[in-house]
Order: sequence, then structure tokens, then C-alpha cells
Amino acid sequence: MRIGIDLGGTKIEIIALDDHGQEIFRERVPTPQADYSAILHAITGLVQRSEQHTQLTGSVGVGIPGTISPATGLVKNANTTSLIGNPLQKDLAQLLSREVRVSNDANCFAVSEATDGAAKDGQVVFGVIVGTGTGGGVVVNKQVITGINAIAGEWGHNPLPWPQADELPGPACYCGKHGCIETFLSGPGFRRDHLAHQGQDETPRDIVQRAQQGDAQAEASLQRYEDRMARALATIINVLDPDVIVLGGGMSNVARLYDNVPKRWGQYAFSDRVDTLLVAPMHGDSSGVRGAAWLWPQHP
Repeated sequence: MRIGIDLGGTKIEIIALDDHGQEIFRERVPTPQADYSAILHAITGLVQRSEQHTQLTGSVGVGIPGTISPATGLVKNANTTSLIGNPLQKDLAQLLSREVRVSNDANCFAVSEATDGAAKDGQVVFGVIVGTGTGGGVVVNKQVITGINAIAGEWGHNPLPWPQADELPGPACYCGKHGCIETFLSGPGFRRDHLAHQGQDETPRDIVQRAQQGDAQAEASLQRYEDRMARALATIINVLDPDVIVLGGGMSNVARLYDNVPKRWGQYAFSDRVDTLLVAPMHGDSSGVRGAAWLWPQHP
């Protein structure tokens, strides 16, 4: 049995897969806020319940909104900031009495979709998370690219490209800089932008729904978002030239992005034509947790 855990900003999800890749257990709990010890307790509790339910012991893979520093073994670059500077992998291994593999959640998402999901036919795949935060993962020939600094795909912490005057210097980011792509394209970033321009504090879902009903202010907010995503993804196309870009996270549920963003990115990409596909995830928000399970081979 392989166990995958997706540690997100708002929820922690566990999945257990049998030797044939079939789901045999799944559960979600809210992510404890600003409490590292409570996060450890929540994860170990989920693993214990999965093994009690299945009467099996499994390998454990964890996807996190950050990464483990190769230099220190501590979590870095996490938008769940209570994880930063803590030895998550070591602590979980001690608590669970086994080796635990930890990877960036966008890497887990990308490898899941590139293996048997929406990007399975792509040789070079860029997986995007646009949810509580904004991240990315690079998969080439079904293999995730981590990089020597364990930051491959950290697209969300580059500055928004080709910024307009009213986008400078950009919102403050938890990383200490201003104007990161994450501050514009994450769900909270989209909500904050709408509030700043329209004076209304609404959820992304409400904004999208009002745009569908013909509300001009909501439509303007969505068009700003689409243009920013097009600019940001054009830089990925210029550097990586992927066959497929697959979106994940809460904002990936905005159906119009898949038509409107590719219509815009051609003006920014350094090519006469862009054949890169922008697709929705086949496995939805389960891709991250499935990819975490696949951090281990089928027969570890």
C-alpha cells in the first residue's frame, strides 16, 4: 500500500492506494493554522486511521506548499509559513517510524497529471498550482525535475512580467518581495485585486458567477486576471517550451481560462505561433495527493 498526503493551506488530504493503484482510503481534515505541532499531529493521525481502516502498512509520501532544502533538511519557501525552518521530513519519519518522502505539492500535481492525467501525452509538462498560493512543477518524460536547489518550477516567486504602471511595485509577498506572480494569480491575490479595483470583497467563485451574469466589474477583474496569467505563462513557454500546461488549485475551476488565456499569450511569447496546450486537470484536486503517493515506486 502507498499512502499520499497533500498538505495544503486550508486542508490536509490523505489517500491510500493498493498495489494496482486503486484508492482504498481517503480522508480530509482542515489544516491547523500557524501551529507546526498540530500539523504533525494531524498528519500522523490520518496515517494511523488509514492503516487501521485497511489493516495494511504503507509507504508515505507528502506533498507540501514549499520544499525541503538540500542544504539544511528544513522546509523552505512554504506559503504555509509555520512549516518554514522545521525538519518536517525528519519529524514525520520519527513519528511514523519509517522513511517519509516529501516533495513540493506542484511537483506531485504535475507528475500525477503527466503520468495518467490530462497531460499524459506530453513529453514536457508544466503543472501549475493556482490556489492558496501559486507554484509550478516540471515533468520531462514522466520524471519530475527537482533541480540542484530543489526550486525547479518555482514560477510563482518571479515578478509579474511586463508590469503595467498600476501593478508596480505590486503587493507584498510573504517571501519578502513585492509583485510576485503569486500575489496576483493565487485565489487570495485575485480576491484582493478585485477588492482594490471594485471596492467589493468577494470570493473568486462569487466574482466568476457575477461575471457570468453580465456584471461589468466582475468581468473587468477576470480580464485582468487572464491577461496576467497569459503574461506569466508566456515566460514559461519562452524558457521551457512545454507541450502541455495543466492548471490545478482552486482557480483551475474557472472554465473560461482555458480559452481566454491561450488567446492572449501569443502576444507575449517569443514565437510566431504557440502550440502549447492549456488544459484542466483530469484528476481535479486529487492530483496532488495521488502524486504524493507516487513518490514511492509501486513496490517499495
